[in-house]
Parts: sequence; structure tokens; C-alpha cells
Amino acid sequence: MEITRSAPSDPPPPGLHRSRWERYVALGDSFTEGLWDVPDGSPPARTDAIDPTLPCRGWADLLAGHLAQRSEGELRYANLAVRGRLLGPILREQVPVALEHRADLVSLVGGGNDMLRPTADPDALASALEDAVVRLRAAGADVLLASGMDAKDSPVVRRTRSRVAVLNAHVWTIARRHGAHVLDVWGMRSLRDWRMWAPDRIHLTTEGHRRVAQAALVALGLEPDDAAWDDPLHPLPPAPRAERIRQDVDWLRAHAYPWATRRLRGRSSGDTRVPKRPQLAPVEPVTRS
Repeated sequence: MEITRSAPSDPPPPGLHRSRWERYVALGDSFTEGLWDVPDGSPPARTDAIDPTLPCRGWADLLAGHLAQRSEGELRYANLAVRGRLLGPILREQVPVALEHRADLVSLVGGGNDMLRPTADPDALASALEDAVVRLRAAGADVLLASGMDAKDSPVVRRTRSRVAVLNAHVWTIARRHGAHVLDVWGMRSLRDWRMWAPDRIHLTTEGHRRVAQAALVALGLEPDDAAWDDPLHPLPPAPRAERIRQDVDWLRAHAYPWATRRLRGRSSGDTRVPKRPQLAPVEPVTRS
């Protein structure tokens, strides 16, 4: 299907490119829901002590604000992502809603929760993902996919690295085949710093989400409003080995154990949750986040 767009009537702001989208729908899991970007608070220190009412923003909300600032008209935005969702439910439950909303931009990011399971099949996940991309593209939507994070430096999650790498390869191939965009999270140098990550070592901090939103602008072919969006932080001196071991033990007790216990009980952190922004609505433009 050939997709045509009207040309902008006015020149773009200095240093920026116009956004051509009017209806952006974000699909996914906790990464897109925005855990743990809490600008007016702090990420939870323990996985078993999370305030369910704690409001989260996240990279997709920030991206919507940046697109609104550059839009020729009014940008309307919905975020259907729910924490804990596997890729299958994301595709079954959220993609049809994006189609009903007649979205002209859809970010579709999932599979991270699947990768935490040792039986995950990245080839099967990629096949299902490609089917969804085909449906969205046939409906006229531009699609933003994302690669998974490189967990090389994580003491436990790095065991998923080979499976994530296979899924990433599929993501790039799917994008090439169907004209989608890819948010290259794996390639972000700045995210190799633990200061970008919440205490659970799974979700980003506010600064991490801010940088991912800038990377999303780049993935969509737009100019970032922060030229240093992927510059690494100033390095800290290496922590003593004993301190690193203590931190790892604290993490296992405060985050890994509660997650494993919940999984053994067949429960998910998002079992009783609904999307935070289920309907398309105008979004406040931002110039910086």
C-alpha cells in the first residue's frame, strides 16, 4: 500500500523537523507504560512494596509530547501498554485497539517479559510480531519497533542475552521488509550505566526514559532536541568487589526473589491493571523533557 502525506505548509522550527502524525498509539509492556519514570518521586526500592497508584510517565509519553510540539495540527495520543504483559496478549489485546483508533503512528514494543522465561522461542515471537506489523502497515500506520536491551552487565538477566540478540535480528529484518522504524535500545551507550536504571535493574529511571525518547525521535527520522542524548555519563570510580557483591545480594532479596515468587504462583504485576491512557486525547507539547 502506498502511503502519501501532505507537505508541511510552514517551515519547521530551527533545528527540528516537522512531525507528520496525528494519531499516535503506544503498545507494549512496562517499558512503554513508563516504569520507573516518576518525575515527582522516586522508583520503588523494593519490588514487593510498589504503590499501585504511583503515576509513571515514560519515553512514549515524552515522545508524544515532542511530536505534538512539532506537529502541524493537533496530535492525539493513547498508551495501551500494561506492565507484565507477554507479547501474545499485547498483539491480541492492544493491536486491534490501535487499528480501531485508526492510528497513523504505532510504537509496538514487546517480548521482554517473554525473554525472561527460559523456554522463550524468539523465532516464534518474531513471526507473531511480523504478522502484527503487516496488519498495521496495511491499515496505513507507520510502525516503530525496538530492539531489546543488551544485558551483558546484568548478573542474572544477561543469561537472556543470546535469545534477545536473535529477536533483535528479526526486528531489524521485519523493519526492512515492511518499512518500519527501529528504536535501537541495544545500541545506546548511555544505558550501559547503572545510574540510568531503577533499583530493580529492569526498568529505566526518568533520565533513562528521557534519553530513549530522544532515540525514538532519531529512529523516526526526526532531529533530537538534545545533541548529547546518547553521551555516556561521567564515569564513577569502580566500586570495591565486596560492595558489588553486597549490592547484588540486596537486589536478589528485594527484587529478583519477589519476581520469581510471583511467577511461580502464575501471577503478573499487571494482572489487575488497565491501560493508563486508553483513549486518544490531545497531548501537551513539550520542547525539552
